[in-house]
This record gives sequence, C-alpha cells and structure tokens, in this order.
Amino acid sequence: MSDSGIARKVDRLGRVVLPVEIRRSLGIEVGDLIDVSIDGQRVVMRKVARGCTFCDSPDQLREFADRLICEACVTRLSEGRPIT
Repeated sequence: MSDSGIARKVDRLGRVVLPVEIRRSLGIEVGDLIDVSIDGQRVVMRKVARGCTFCDSPDQLREFADRLICEACVTRLSEGRPIT
C-alpha cells in the first residue's frame, strides 16, 4: 500500500473525512457502504460491492425496503417462482 500524502484528523466521534480525490478514484458515492478492518497496524477501508439481496447480482438493481433487488429477482417474485 502506498501513502497518498493526504492527512486527515479524527474527530471526537472517530470520524475521518475521505478526500474527494480518493472518493472519485474509487467511485465512492454518498450512501455507499465502506468495510473497515485492521491489517496489522493498518486500518483498511474498502468499498463494499453492492448486489441483489437474493442472488448478489450487481445488475439492474432496485431499492425496496432498504434492500437492493435485481430486476430478474423482482420478476421471479412477482411470478411466484422461487429464487435460486
């Protein structure tokens, strides 16, 4: 891993603002999920790939009750077919 040369302070609530350059380069948008983990002495953050709640497909997603569902699963559900 390389250093970006950009330093940020941690506030009293433990928050850190990600610089816009980093958000843009990783395609991080408002509302995206970020996984935070530890690797030795490093804090590692990565964008969580979002996919359908049922099949994990990242294609043609709709939001329903704070869940993402792809068009194919919506069709299966509306037809009463099981989701495999």
